[in-house]
Amino acid sequence: MEKIIFFGLVIPIMGYVLYLGGMAIMNGFNAKEANRAEKEEVEEETKTTISADNGSLSDELAKLNSLRENGVLTQEEFEKAKNKLLNT
Repeated sequence: MEKIIFFGLVIPIMGYVLYLGGMAIMNGFNAKEANRAEKEEVEEETKTTISADNGSLSDELAKLNSLRENGVLTQEEFEKAKNKLLNT
């Protein structure tokens, strides 16, 4: 009789507990992988944004330099505008 109770109740309960533990571990792995993918995506966007900002910054500096060379801006105005761009 005791064997029937053991095999009928304890073994299925232990199996269910092991199943729940395995599912929790797998959910943790899946969440970790999703976070890693999201982090890589954010880093890629940041690199793209920084590259775009650097390109536009150099374009703006080139425009300021051409204005200074053409005599539209004085050296002081050029320095002020350049410092403003670099500090932003």
